[in-house]
Amino acid sequence: MGDEDSGGPTGPHMTRATPLGRHRAASYLPAMRLPLRWVAFLLLLPAPLVAQGSLYVPLDDPRLPLFEHLVRLGDVPDPSPQVRPFRRADALAALDSGAARGTLRSSAIAAELRSAWSERRSEAHWSAAPAAGVQAYTEARRDPLQPGGPDGANPYVELALAAAWGPIVAASRPAIEPRLPDDPDWPGRKDLKVTGRHADAYLSAQWKWARLFYGQTDRNWGPVGFTGIPLSNYGYPRPEFAVEVGGGKLRLSAHALTLTDAQDTSGQVIHRYFFAHRLDARPHRRLALSLWETILVTGPDRSFDGRYRNPVALLLLANQYGLGAEGNVMVGADVTWQAGSRTTLAAQVAVDDIQYQNKGYPNRYAFTLQASGALRSAVSWRAGYTQASSLAFRTANPFEAFTEHTVGLGRPYADSDQLTFVVSAPLGARLLSPHHQSLLLEPELTLLRRGESRLSDPWPSGSAQTPTLLVGTTERTWRAALGLSGRQGPVALRGSAGLHYLQNADHVEGRTRTEFAGRLQLTVGHAWSGDF
Repeated sequence: MGDEDSGGPTGPHMTRATPLGRHRAASYLPAMRLPLRWVAFLLLLPAPLVAQGSLYVPLDDPRLPLFEHLVRLGDVPDPSPQVRPFRRADALAALDSGAARGTLRSSAIAAELRSAWSERRSEAHWSAAPAAGVQAYTEARRDPLQPGGPDGANPYVELALAAAWGPIVAASRPAIEPRLPDDPDWPGRKDLKVTGRHADAYLSAQWKWARLFYGQTDRNWGPVGFTGIPLSNYGYPRPEFAVEVGGGKLRLSAHALTLTDAQDTSGQVIHRYFFAHRLDARPHRRLALSLWETILVTGPDRSFDGRYRNPVALLLLANQYGLGAEGNVMVGADVTWQAGSRTTLAAQVAVDDIQYQNKGYPNRYAFTLQASGALRSAVSWRAGYTQASSLAFRTANPFEAFTEHTVGLGRPYADSDQLTFVVSAPLGARLLSPHHQSLLLEPELTLLRRGESRLSDPWPSGSAQTPTLLVGTTERTWRAALGLSGRQGPVALRGSAGLHYLQNADHVEGRTRTEFAGRLQLTVGHAWSGDF
């Protein structure tokens, strides 16, 4: 819910006050002061509370779709419903649980995942996994439903490094990716032919009932297959501090990010901070419930003060309905229900504007509904519908929009709805290994409708009269696509090919266009590991 009476600037959109990709080091200190005391406390925990640290499974891992396929089949339980990433240890525990319950029918896929994600049992160990290959694409932007940037084919090189010392885990995955300057969503330099980034770079301390995280990795809160409303991996990962306590049936997590400074029209520097927390509960093994809040606070004199760092405070009360400070708060809830042995229903609902004391501002909301299950013993499906109102994720103060470098922190665009149906079927790569099923084929049908509102647009002067959904001429994109992902030996593959039919293309009434949208990443790599 945005504080629309804050009197914030309503002029042209923000400009960056610091060089691209650079953050003020001092701005992290307020957010870190209290967590550092937690670190000192947790380091003194008695031995029974200590657990072995485990790496997180990256969201771009080519084997992850195979695991999600097992979850949809009902073979294994979801380690963390509507929260990604999870740890390797969590995935292996889910595979063991499926085997123990007798529901794990895809033994070949399970063996492939165990082989890939198992970690050394020694207390201190390391791993290194270089990979090199090619990226080819019809548009440089990663979202096939919102094409942008030129086509191309470029080399791709990455080096995944990791180390663990008992409960402490360190991971770094630098990558050379020349595609980046052509991606409209890339926040870094555009004048380089050889560009790099860190897909993962974090330190994590993990105990039985608590975990700490500092660094960056892709995250998504929402049903698998859709960009999450509060947090998503649509943009590129940003440095954050996160804490998680609890486990089993109750878990509380909090994430704090310092965003890039901006400037208002007078040249004044505006500081921006983002905080998210959620409470996850498992009252039954078939039912998962979550409540979450996110807030974006900004201003020339703002800091990440205690009311936002408090992970057990309600931001809605601490901010709007309590002290009345400026800020944009979004509240939401997630529900995941395993309705049958092989059918799961999921929903995510968010409200970005609660009508209170007759403010008269239009509703700002978003929601996602999804069902998934098994068609037969080895084929899964998922179908979902999502919608975001025309003014969702932004306010009269442009600096309080849920964006970073004009790219959504969660949902990439508002004023839209989308219907998607996907079937997933494993393929055995018999020419290379007759005992493994390590590739996943996913046919997809999607209809996307988009109005003319954009997250980067200024707040409309007649917001009360703005249509709730699909402003102006509605563009429709009909997509029929085929995705393929997986890994066979040293070869990793992620790709998709889709045919798009656009009606009212570019929001011009009566204009139609047919486009091909494809992308492919193919790499060859090897992994080494050892003990310290």
